[in-house]
Amino acid sequence: MKSFLITLCLAFVSAVLFAGFVFSYMFFSVSPKSGIVEIRIEPGESFSTVVRKLRDQKVVTNERLFSLWARYSGLEKKIHWGLYRFELPLTPSEVLNRMVLGKGIFQRVTIPEGLTVKEVADLLAKMGIAREEQFLAAAYDSELLSSLGLQDKGIEGYLFPNTYNFIPETPPREIILKMTEQFRKSVEPLAGQRKEDNGLTPHEIVTLASIIEKETGVEAERPLVSAVFHNRLRLKMPLQSDPTVIYGLKDFNGNLTRKDLYAASPYNTYRIPALPPGPICNPGLSSLRAALHPASVPFLYFVSKNDGTHHFSESLESHSQAVKVYQPRNETPPSRRKPAARD
Repeated sequence: MKSFLITLCLAFVSAVLFAGFVFSYMFFSVSPKSGIVEIRIEPGESFSTVVRKLRDQKVVTNERLFSLWARYSGLEKKIHWGLYRFELPLTPSEVLNRMVLGKGIFQRVTIPEGLTVKEVADLLAKMGIAREEQFLAAAYDSELLSSLGLQDKGIEGYLFPNTYNFIPETPPREIILKMTEQFRKSVEPLAGQRKEDNGLTPHEIVTLASIIEKETGVEAERPLVSAVFHNRLRLKMPLQSDPTVIYGLKDFNGNLTRKDLYAASPYNTYRIPALPPGPICNPGLSSLRAALHPASVPFLYFVSKNDGTHHFSESLESHSQAVKVYQPRNETPPSRRKPAARD
């Protein structure tokens, strides 16, 4: 019995001494290396792999003690992925704390409303967040689209415009998942407000919202523009929207011609009296809300007033008069005017 107590006491003392040793290492020892070290932690990377990276770069000196403390304190599964910049020397505790709090290097990027997938890719590339060709490859990857339920729709329209924090060289798949998840979170509350009598599917609502987004930058006008298009769809009239035509052109030089208006394209809403097959950009929440809730007005036409706003008309006759007032240089016979889109 006496020998058992002695053994127990020795074990207790050893455990206390070892715990003190680990504590001393974590909070008081520092790495022998000085300077700045950057380490990237990839999504889904194991904790043991992360520790090896820290050891190889001499950010931590004792891999086993570092791992033991992290596991004992329950922090090994709370590490955030990202790019970390460590200004050495640091204590192991400071290193672990930064990764648990996610204090890595992030770039703040704002994706404006109305950008196309290609324009989003270009913006991310210019900021060094993702390579354009890799982002576009991911955006059209059938497996990724299928996992998002967009295999028959495509990613256009579902990259939600917002401000995001990404690390340099973020995997394009992660960016797309984050933006589409933000779309779901932002649009989901609107789903219950959808009017069943508008006859449009959720994908068609997003498509219409993208056209509204391109047609006007004035928030107060969006329900009016929406009303014009809803009224036209109900009457089976062509939407005659320039932005849809432009989206369907392979090489648009900035000058929309009459020839373009006759081009054979599923996005040519001058020729086809229906919505195009999918969104033409990634619309913001305001345009999505307007697509769901058009104003209760009888308008079928609108024309630019050259100040960022539009004049709306119910009849072709009043629209033609408005064109003479606001677009005298572009005046053409009424039968040749594009009555819905901006003139």
